[in-house]
Amino acid sequence: MLRELLSGSGGIDPSKLAGAAGLPNDPASIAALFSQLQQAMQRSEEEGIDWSLALRQAEQRASTGQRQIAAAETERLDRAFDLAALWLDEAVEVSALPGTPELLTRRSWAAATMPIWTQLAEPVATSIADSLTRVMSEQAPEELRSMVQGASRMMRGIGGAMFAMQLGQVVGQLSTEVVSGGDVGLPLLEDGRAALLPENVVEFGEGLDIPTDQVELYLAVRELAHARLFRHARWLRLHLITAITAFARGIDVDVERLEQLAEGFDPSNTDELRDAVANGALLRPKSPEQEAALGRLETMLALVEGWVDVVTADATSRLPKSDAVAETIRRRRATGGPAESALATLVGLELRPRRLRDAAAMWRAVTDAVGIGGRDALWAHPDLLPTAADLDDPAPLAARLASGGEAGGDADAEFDEALEALLRGEFPPADAAGDDGTGDDTGDDNPGEAPEGGPRPA
Repeated sequence: MLRELLSGSGGIDPSKLAGAAGLPNDPASIAALFSQLQQAMQRSEEEGIDWSLALRQAEQRASTGQRQIAAAETERLDRAFDLAALWLDEAVEVSALPGTPELLTRRSWAAATMPIWTQLAEPVATSIADSLTRVMSEQAPEELRSMVQGASRMMRGIGGAMFAMQLGQVVGQLSTEVVSGGDVGLPLLEDGRAALLPENVVEFGEGLDIPTDQVELYLAVRELAHARLFRHARWLRLHLITAITAFARGIDVDVERLEQLAEGFDPSNTDELRDAVANGALLRPKSPEQEAALGRLETMLALVEGWVDVVTADATSRLPKSDAVAETIRRRRATGGPAESALATLVGLELRPRRLRDAAAMWRAVTDAVGIGGRDALWAHPDLLPTAADLDDPAPLAARLASGGEAGGDADAEFDEALEALLRGEFPPADAAGDDGTGDDTGDDNPGEAPEGGPRPA
């Protein structure tokens, strides 16, 4: 079936196949698509996914309708970055960036961020390919196993190519929506790198009834704050990316749903397939472990975005319209765009944290309690950061920090209290220690055991 399809004689309308996959269906794109899929059939399983397909698709999509950046825009945005750095110095105690902020075209943003996108998407693509291969092998009759193995290899190659091209289309579309390097909350650019996309900044400010220079300055402050945070907390980039990829590896295909689609598949009507791909219906519901991992990840994303919101508000307090720009960003974040929805399907993750307002309120309470230096010191190590419980009620955290304590969960506090009691020679009661309820794992016949409350032998 695959060979017939790619040779053009499989009875499936190529334009409808492209549409179901979320790819352009013009004749030139379809010809390129089939050429790339034919090449993918020849790739060995060890070669993996050819992510250069994603980059080519992204750059092509990003270049559509792109315009030149006027010299006046460049000069104005450069001045905005200079002033933003000065204002941000007053609002944070994290060091300035070593390099000069950049102005990127949509195409250059897509190219610069693609390495991170492929790193995030690869576990999903691999997981789906492994699931499909396993299903084919398990359900094939014994006499057809060798044939199925060959078909499975082709499926992996073609599926990987389709996935890469879908990712490229999504990133290319996303390049027309984002206004900066850190606009989606993830560290998509290298550490120490900050950037605005002038063309998208102009579109962002259209119809807002806010002076252009104020919009540009506010967005420059936000971008610098985001870039400075990830350079200051060097562990944060790897921590986030590792958490996302670990979550993505748990994604699995819903075999029953896939079988239902296969049984009723109509080559002349791919709407059902497209809908299933777009809304994630082919993926199994999240496991309890994935739900827990997702909760931790969303808390971390909320902490990052909440901190950026608070320091940006403080740094731009001189701007008459700063609140209006901030409210526009909040509305934009709440709704997201079509590219973000497609990315959520591909990677299996919503990028916009749900608890952003709670995180911003918590960072505000911490700032009021211990000042800028105490707040920013919490980014020194992941164990120092506030927890999800602190987002629910930041008052205990603020009080603890104000009295000289540290951030941390209830388990950390209980451990510290138990350790202090141990150092004072205060031991737990007998019914709280030991597996057998005696309070001593060594038994009652230990001749060296000290009386209750006394020192124990070394």
